Formats: sequence, structure tokens, C-alpha cells
Amino acid sequence: MKWVDNHKGVFNVEVVAVSSIHTQDPYLDKFFALVNALDEHMFPVRIGDMRIMENNLENELKSSISALNSSQLEPVVRFLHLLLDKLILLVVRPPVIAGQIGPGGLGGSVHYATMARSAVRPASLNLNRSRSLSNSNPDISGTPTSPDDEVRSIIGSKAMDRSCNRMSSHTETSSFLQTLTGRLPTKKLFHEELALQWVVCSGSVRESALQQAWFFFELMVKSMVHHLYFNDKLDAPRKSRFPERFMDDIAALVSTIASDIVSRFQKDTEMVERLNTSLAFFLNDLLSVMDRGFVFSLIKTCYKQVSSKLYSLPNPSVLVSLRLDFLRIVCSHEHYVTLNLPCSLLTPPASPSPSVSSATSQSSGFSTNVQDQKIANMFELSVPFRQQHYLAGLVLTELAVILDPDAEGLFGLHKKVINMVHNLLSSHDSDPRYSDPQTKARVAMLYLPLIGIIMETVPQLYDFTETHNQRGRPICIAPDDYESESGSMISQTVAMAIAGTSVPQLTRPGSFLLTSSSGRQHTTFSAESSRSLLICLLWVLKNADETVLQKWFTDLSVLQLNRLLDLLYLCVSCFEYKGKKVFERMNSLTFKKSKDMRAKLEEAILGSIGARQEMVRRSRGQLERSPSGSAFGSQENLRWRKDMTHWRQNTEKLDKSRAEIEHEALIDGNLATEANLIILDTLEIVVQTVSVTESKESILGGVLKVLLHSMACNQSAVYLQHCFATQRALVSKFPELLFEEETEQCADLCLRLLRHCSSSISTIRSHASASLYLLMRQNFEIGNNFARVKMQVTMSLSSLVGTSQNFNEEFLRRSLKTILTYAEEDLELRETTFPDQVQDLVFNLHMILSDTVKMKEHQEDPEMLIDLMYRIAKGYQTSPDLRLTWLQNMAGKHSERSNHAEAAQCLVHSAALVAEYLSMLEDRKYLPVGCVTFQNISSNVLEESAVSDDVVSPDEEGICSGKYFTESGLVGLLEQAAASFSMAGMYEAVNEVYKVLIPIHEANRDAKKLSTIHGKLQEAFSKIVHQDGKRMFGTYFRVGFYGTKFGDLDEQEFVYKEPAITKLAEISHRLEGFYGERFGEDVVEVIKDSNPVDKCKLDPNKAYIQITYVEPYFDTYEMKDRITYFDKNYNLRRFMYCTPFTLDGRAHGDLHEQFKRKTILTTSHAFPYIKTRVNVTHKEEIILTPIEVAIEDMQKKTQELAFATHQDPADPKMLQMVLQGSVGTTVNQGPLEVAQVFLSEIPSDPKLFRHHNKLRLCFKDFTKRCEDALRKNKSLIGPDQKEYQRELERNYHRLKEALQPLINRKIPQLYKAVLPVTCHRDSFSRMSLRKMDL
Repeated sequence: MKWVDNHKGVFNVEVVAVSSIHTQDPYLDKFFALVNALDEHMFPVRIGDMRIMENNLENELKSSISALNSSQLEPVVRFLHLLLDKLILLVVRPPVIAGQIGPGGLGGSVHYATMARSAVRPASLNLNRSRSLSNSNPDISGTPTSPDDEVRSIIGSKAMDRSCNRMSSHTETSSFLQTLTGRLPTKKLFHEELALQWVVCSGSVRESALQQAWFFFELMVKSMVHHLYFNDKLDAPRKSRFPERFMDDIAALVSTIASDIVSRFQKDTEMVERLNTSLAFFLNDLLSVMDRGFVFSLIKTCYKQVSSKLYSLPNPSVLVSLRLDFLRIVCSHEHYVTLNLPCSLLTPPASPSPSVSSATSQSSGFSTNVQDQKIANMFELSVPFRQQHYLAGLVLTELAVILDPDAEGLFGLHKKVINMVHNLLSSHDSDPRYSDPQTKARVAMLYLPLIGIIMETVPQLYDFTETHNQRGRPICIAPDDYESESGSMISQTVAMAIAGTSVPQLTRPGSFLLTSSSGRQHTTFSAESSRSLLICLLWVLKNADETVLQKWFTDLSVLQLNRLLDLLYLCVSCFEYKGKKVFERMNSLTFKKSKDMRAKLEEAILGSIGARQEMVRRSRGQLERSPSGSAFGSQENLRWRKDMTHWRQNTEKLDKSRAEIEHEALIDGNLATEANLIILDTLEIVVQTVSVTESKESILGGVLKVLLHSMACNQSAVYLQHCFATQRALVSKFPELLFEEETEQCADLCLRLLRHCSSSISTIRSHASASLYLLMRQNFEIGNNFARVKMQVTMSLSSLVGTSQNFNEEFLRRSLKTILTYAEEDLELRETTFPDQVQDLVFNLHMILSDTVKMKEHQEDPEMLIDLMYRIAKGYQTSPDLRLTWLQNMAGKHSERSNHAEAAQCLVHSAALVAEYLSMLEDRKYLPVGCVTFQNISSNVLEESAVSDDVVSPDEEGICSGKYFTESGLVGLLEQAAASFSMAGMYEAVNEVYKVLIPIHEANRDAKKLSTIHGKLQEAFSKIVHQDGKRMFGTYFRVGFYGTKFGDLDEQEFVYKEPAITKLAEISHRLEGFYGERFGEDVVEVIKDSNPVDKCKLDPNKAYIQITYVEPYFDTYEMKDRITYFDKNYNLRRFMYCTPFTLDGRAHGDLHEQFKRKTILTTSHAFPYIKTRVNVTHKEEIILTPIEVAIEDMQKKTQELAFATHQDPADPKMLQMVLQGSVGTTVNQGPLEVAQVFLSEIPSDPKLFRHHNKLRLCFKDFTKRCEDALRKNKSLIGPDQKEYQRELERNYHRLKEALQPLINRKIPQLYKAVLPVTCHRDSFSRMSLRKMDL
């Protein structure tokens, strides 16, 4: 034999034993050997080198059980069944050692099963830390603390598979339980022993047992089921299945564990949460195997313990949250419905059904007929109800308690309790056992009190009406609806304020961030919670027995019924179909939000934002999250927690596919239709109920409101057909309701019907047309005239046209034709005036539509659009309501474009119109007498006078019935007008408006309003003072249109009012661009000059626009009244522009040949008016001769000098500029040249004598002003400008010298004596100087 490399090994051999018999773990080996020795009674025992005698076997056994904790994990997993088998055997059959009972009892097995292991966990086992303990709510997860339990969770240790039917899992026999029940029938039963040991144990053993309670509860239930199965007791009556002793032990155990939960929930929160969950699952399991009455008594025990503790707690939400979890798990039982005895009457509780399997439960559950009984008990959480339907009673009581607005500190549990009820109803709905409608009605009976509970929460529900509809909720927000009710409906804040104390700060558990969605009440529910709650309501309404509901509605007060209608109104808004676009938008938002969250998380992990900053930020309320379901498991205020992961794998795929979005939209559409059909059914029941009562009017009004609201929302064709049928039935049954009481509803109904008449779906159109026709017919039958509907329809069409964007005129024409056909073929009314009236109405509507089409064409042309609206409003001169509608539409359009002055004028015209009709209705001294009162605000207002022959009397049916034709309506319009004037900066007009308002408020003794008005007046006048010299109103341009392409506008001239400081180039660019886009850029041409246009010289294929800047023009007599800037820019009707020309055709020439044409335009209405362009109605021209042009120029220069000299405060720069222009050397030629041209010679034409003299006097004045200006400048300048001053003075003297001979030359003929001079001068008899005819 030769050795390689000096005995160096070439390879190693390692032998690994693979055995299913040998544990290869010394601790397990020792334990199994000792137990085996006890079994076989073989002593002494040899383990390795040790020999263990019988007398010290007990100690060795105890120490080997303790040492099991040190064994390796893999062998424990492999031999787990054996290990448990032996441990349980020790509990049930304590061995006899040396004549004594050995280490039995819970102590041994608990010691092993719960001892925390110190061994390092092998890296190869990727163990799942948390197991879902509930198939109804995976949010609750128990977190086992020892690796052994984790191992059990992986291998599905005995009876842990909760997802399978527990009743069918009895047949899965397991070695160790068979040992107990099969091999040792005469010995102790494991579940009885376990219960007994658990009740009597104490100290660390009890503590360990509580830590792992779920394991022992599961073991106990498994053992009980096996015991029943192997002893054929599954069909035995429940009361005789288990001995009294065992039941007493269970009761004691449940009671002590409940008291543990109550006493320790603040200290060991996580352990208590697990214990609570385990106890609930245990009781859930017991309901399947034990007497149900007994289990209910256990639940009652737990409840009592929690309730007694709740009263003494300042912040009960944590304990209530635990109770909710407990209840939710108990109620997730498969026979929950049967357990509630859904079919029995509200009598003392009968014995629960003894059945076990689903089939027998179903057959026993729904066999009795509904007996007539006291209905109220079924709808209230009365004592009989809670006794009879025990679990349902508990669930609804929890809901009522937590949703109570006065419940302190339970705000964060709203979502949790609502979800519990929602999940229960969802499970009933999808359960095939309850698919039969009668069965479902039985199930719904268990939840009838839910309707009352939700009715109580109306003020707290999220207001869905605000999101899609600016009007907000119709009735239910109005405070006076609730004030007359019981005190519980008054908001706590209000109550506290009344009592004179401060509002208490609601204390919340630390894990909730309070984010109130609306300021209406401090505990408004979130949108999600409100939606879930309303779904529950609709489910109950849908499935409950109609006759039962009807009887209950009969018992309800008017107030309660109205509140139910409020709820239904809210449901309509809540479940309105939003469409695919909304889902797509939400999808992109969610994606963005998740990215933000990820960025935040990475930031936190990488440490770029410290925990401290996070805390500070959170304390300021910047991290808003909705309150989570559980008070403990919530991740709300945690920055990081190992056993909670923010990111689940499935959140990676956030962007939904197109198909998913479409599917969501489809589901949403179906839900919307279903919800609305349920609401419609409920409305039908309400109508049937109240139609026989006295108080039907107020209720039917509410029904109509809900019905109209549902018509206004996006609805499916299926729903609308039913909705129209209900509406027609309602109108035909109660016509007086619509035409006499609910007049506003009538207007609303007409609007809704017209909107649906323009629908693109033919079935909806035909239903809407039929409804509209029958509405007219009904109105006609009442009084041989359907004036009201006629007016409302016309008004509705106007507002539909004015507001709706996607309104289809073609479809509406088809519907109108259908209505016309109905009228022609209606044999009953053929002999009456009805068909003619319908025809008139339809033609009128067609006319409005035509104007509307034009409006649509000119949507981009604001001036034309306003012109059309103006024209339509003018067409309604005899229909005040409609004119008012259109004036308001115009005001809205002006406000959009920031034309506040015009918007104010529209409102003033509206107010004048209302005043005109109000003065006919009621003669009150303090009200304006009509339009005349408003003259000071605007001279245009007189056109609102109701003086034509066909003016309708306001007391006629349906005329002036709108809300504005009242005193408060008038006040509202005037207040709006004042606000618009104020925004336009026309504060003087604000004063005029308030002059009309003040007498009204004085008559009403409304000091509050008067104080506000005077405050606003003070504001207005102080602004006039502060803004003096800085105010700017409009700029005006004359615009002429020439060319056939302009249609109606051809050869029309307008004055356009543009915003202040608009340059000619700007308006020219705007109009050229706009019409260029319409007709083509090469077609539109702007005429650059202001000369009269000769149409013959223009190209007929082109469109010409002439734009000229114009200024307001006043006669001399007017100037004494127009003093301030406002006076000179308000109520303007005359404008002027000048065109320079020479006789030979050029625009400009030398001074002696320069003529000027002044064109004065008069408009049809004064500016500002209700539109921004007004037609020119009159034009006059004044030709100025060259000398007159010179006089005007010199007067202008003199005025500039005077203004600059007397300016206060003085402006040296301005003064020097004007002086430089007047006497500076560079422009010396200016004034001097004028003087030399026109004053050097006396004109030969006597007609020019006066002009010559006037110019001479102008120059005289001019030199005087120059001197004053120089003197003023001297007082203002500093030493550095003295030389400049001297230069100016030198220039002035030169100018004066040059002008002197020219100024002093008088025309002798002008100064001849009129009469021969007599020697005595008598000033009284002397005549004035006058030019004599030569």
C-alpha cells in the first residue's frame, strides 16, 4: 500500500442518514424514548449512556418536554403529528409512574406548545409570518409568535383549513384524535380535559395559553366534532350532545377570556386583538356543534363584560372596535340567517332549530307564513326584535350606536361598522340558498330597522348632490326641516352654542386622522361609507315585502316620510352613472397617486426625510388618510413596521386595461339602473300609501322632486321608460298637485321632458313626447287653456338653449312633430281650441330653435351671440318671465367675459322689468313705481315699460310666477347689479342702485341690511376719492361692415365698446383674425382710412371692415352737467371722429389748405348698454376751414398749458414737456407759423373776420398761459435747471416779439360803433356790440 502525498486525503465521504423512524435529534429522541417506556412499562430506560430509573422518570420526562424547545426545526416538522399525538396523550391519559399519576394536565403540553424558541431559524424556510384567520375579512390576521405555530400554519395543521365546510371536514381522521376517541373510549375526552385544565390553570401556563389561544380553541373544536362523529351523536338533539359539566367549563372559560380582553386591551393591544379574534372564531364554530341558545348566552356574556367597561372609558373606540371584530366573525357563520329565526313572529324566543346541514336549515328556515303583527316592532330595534333576531339585533344596534351623531369618539369606526353590514348583505345576496324572492323577503325582514337607522343619519351623509350639481341637496340640508324634530337631529355644535359653552373637542384614537369632508357637521361620513350605507338601504328596500313596507309607511309621520324621500334623492345622486371618461380619469389619478406614495416610501427608507420631520408633518395634518378599519392593525400613524407591508405585489399593475375600464363602466351603469329602479319602486309604494291620507300634498311634492331629480341625472333608457310611466300616472292621478301647488316643479318637469325630447335614443324621445303632450292635455282639461305649461315649456326651451352644450336641435324638432301629430289625432279634443294652441306653441318653439341654431353658429363671435340673445329677449317683450330668463342669460355671458358694466345693465333691466310688473300686482309706496325709478341708473331702462296692447296681466295664471317676481327677487337682482357695477368700477352707479334699495329695507325695518348697504356705499365713495384721475372705463370704435358675405351685418355701422386702453391695432387684429378664420384670410380686408365708403368701388366677393377710433362728443351746454370723469364716460350716445382732408384729395397739406371733417355719430342706445355694440342711427358732418382747424389746435394747446400749470400736485416734467412744445426753439415754427399764415393779413372775405379775430384772441390767451407756465416752472426747478429756464424764457420772449404785431392788429370793421356816439354814456340804454352788415 502506498500513500499519496504523505498520507494526504484525496476525497471526503459524508454519510447522511435518511430515515422516517429515527429523528436524529437528541431532544426528540429522548422524549419519544421516555414516552415509549411509559407506554410499554419497560424500566429502566437506556438513552445513550444514561440509564433512567422509574423513580426519577417523572423529572426526566418534564425536563425532556422543556428541552424539546431546543430541537431543530426540520425534524420537528417531520415528526409533528407524532409529537402532538404523544403530548395530547399525556394530557388525556396521565401515565402511572411508580404508583402515582404522572405529569398530565395542560401544563405539559402548553409548556411545549407555547414556549418561545431560541433556536435560529434556518434560512431555507421562507415562512409566512401572518395567516389569514377569516375568510370573510382577510384584514384581520393573527401573528403567531413561535416558529412551531408557523410550521403548523404551513402544513395546515389539523383543522386549520377554514375555507372548507367545517361540517364536512369531520371525516378527515387524524391519528392523535382517533387515539383519544377510538382507543380509549372509557377514558377522559380531550376537549373536556382541555377545557377543565384551561379554566383551572394560572400563572405563566395560563399566560402562555392565552398567547396561543387560537391553537387550543381549534384543537378543542376538532375534538368535539370527532367525539360527535365517532359516537354517532351528530343527529342527536343539541342539548344532549355534551355534559353539563363541560358546558359549565366552556362558559367559565369564555367569561374569563372576555374579562381578560376587557381588562388588558390598553396594555397588550396586539395580544388582545388576537385573543378577541380567536374567541370569536371559537364561538362561531360552537354554533355549528352546540346548543345555539347556550352559545348565544356566551355571546351575551362577552357583550355584558364589554358594555360594563365601556361606560367608564373616556375613549371607547378601541374596545368598540374589538367588539365589532368579534361580532363580524361570529356573524360570518354559514347559517347566520337561520340563527336569526327569520320567519318566526315577534313573540318570546322559541327554541332554535336543531338542524345542522345547510339543506335542513333551509327547509326549516322559511316555512311559516307572514302573520300580520305590530309592524312598528319590525322596523325598530325594539326588545322583541332583538330577542327574536338576536345576531341581527346586535349588528344593527352596533350600527345605530356608532352612527349616532352624539357618540363621542366613535367617528373612526363608521367605515368599519358600515362595511360589516354591507358585507353581510352582500353574502346574503350572492347566497344561492336565498335566491328565491320570498326567501329574500324573509332575510330582508331581519334588516328592516336599518331603514330607520339610516334615516336618522341623513344630515351626516356625504352630500353627493354637490359634486355633479351646483344646486346641492333640495330639502334635506334645510335646517328648519330638522329643527322641529327631536333634539337628536340638532348638530352637537349648535346645541353647545345654544347652551353657551364651547364645542367639545372630539377625542379620537391615535391611529385616526380626522378629515371631515364637509363643514356641515363635524361627523360627516366619507363618500365611500355613505355609498355603502345607501347600498344597504336599497338592498333592504328592494327585497323587503311590499305590504310590510306599505303598512310601515302608513305609520310614519310626514316629517319621517320626507326624510325617507331625502334619502332617496341622495341615492339618485350617489349612484348616478358617471361614464367611461370618469373611470379613465380616476385610473390615471390612482396611478399618479401610487407613484407619489412609492416616492414617499423610498424617501423614508433612504432617510432623506427623517422620522422627526415625518412626525411634524403628520401633526400638522398634512398626511391625510381615511380612518382604517381596525384600531390596531391600522398603518395610519406608522412610519415603518416589519410585520405590515405597505406594498403588496399586485399593486404593481396599477394601470387598468381598456377592457377593465369598460367592464367597470358597464357594472357602474347596471348598478345605476338597478338603484334607480329600486328608488322608483319605493316611490310607487309611498304614493300608494299616502294617496289616501290627508297630508298627501307635502309628501307627493317630495316624491315629484326625487322623480325629477332622477330625470335630470344620466339614466339608462330602461329606467327612463319606467320613470316616464310613473310620472304620467302621478300627473293624471294628482293634476292639481302640479298645476296649483308645486308650480316650480311644473317648470322643472317641462325642462326635464324637453331635454329628453332632444335625446338621441328614439324610445326615450317617444316617451318624453307622450309625457309632454299629456301634460299639456291635462292642463287644458283643468281650465280650457294650458297657459302655464305653454309658458313653462317656452321658458324651459330658452334655458335649455342658453345652458346646455350637447343639446340636439334636430331630435327636438322630431319630438315637436310627434306632439303635433298627437294633437291632430286626438279625437276627444278635436272640437276645442286645444289643437290650435298646441300648433302655436310648436311654431313658437321652432322659431326659438332657429335663433338658437344661429347662436350655435356664432358661438365664437361674442358680439353676434349677444345680439342674437338680445333679439330673442326682445321677441319675449310680452312674456316677462322669458324676457327675464334671457336678460339673465346675457348677464351670465357678460360676466364670463368680464364685461361687468354690461352685466350690471342686464340686471338693472331685469329689476326694472320686475318692478314694472310688481307695481301692477301690489301698490306699495316703498317699491319702485316701475322703469321710471331706474332712469338715473340708465336712460335705456324705459324700454322695459309694459305699455303695449298685448301685455299680459301679472295676475293671470302662470304669468310672473317665477321666484324673481317678488319683493325679495327684486332686492336680489338689485344687489347683484350693485356688485357688478362695483366690479366695473362705476361706483356712482352703485349709489344710484342703492337709492332704490334703501327705501325697501327701511320699510322692512331691516337694520342689518341697511348697515351692510351703508358700509358698501362708504366703500364706493372712498374708492371714488382714492382713484381720482386713475379711473378708466371703455374705449370706443366705429366699425362698419361692407360685403354680402356678412349677411345681416352688410352695410351696418356699429359703435363697439372695448376694454380701457384698447389700441386700434388690437381691435383691428381681433376682428380681422376672427372674420378671416370664418371667410378666409384673403377674403377679409380692413379699410385703413375713415373716409366715406363707396360700395360701387368694392370687390363684391370680399368682406370689408372699416374701423375708426371715436371719442364721446358733448355739446357745450352738456359740459356744465358732465363734470367728473364718470359723467363724461356714462350714458354716452354721441361719438365723434375727425378726418383731415384737402380740396385736391390729399389727406394732409399746408396750413392754409388743411381742412378737417368732423363726423358725429348717434347710437340707438346709450353706453353702457346690455350689449357691447350698438347700432349707429344718425350721422352728421361738420366741415372745418383751415382757420377753424388752426383755432381748434391753438385752443387745445392753451388748454394743455392751463392744465399743466394748475395741476395739483404739480408735475414739473409734464409742465416742461408742454412748455417745450409751445415755446421751445425746435417747434418755434408751430404756433408762430400758424400766426404768420393766418394773422399776417386781414382776410378779404368778411365772413372770415370773426375767425381771424377769434384766432388773434387765442394767441393772446396762449402767450398769457405761456407766461404763467414759465413762472410756475421757475418756482419748481432746482439750481441745476436754471440755465434751461433761462433758455425757455429767451425763446418765449422771441416768440412774444414775433407775435406782438400780429396779435395787436385788429380788424377795424369789427370795432365800428353800432350807433353814433352821444355825449352822455348810458350803460343801460347802450346795445351790445354787434357785427354790422356792410
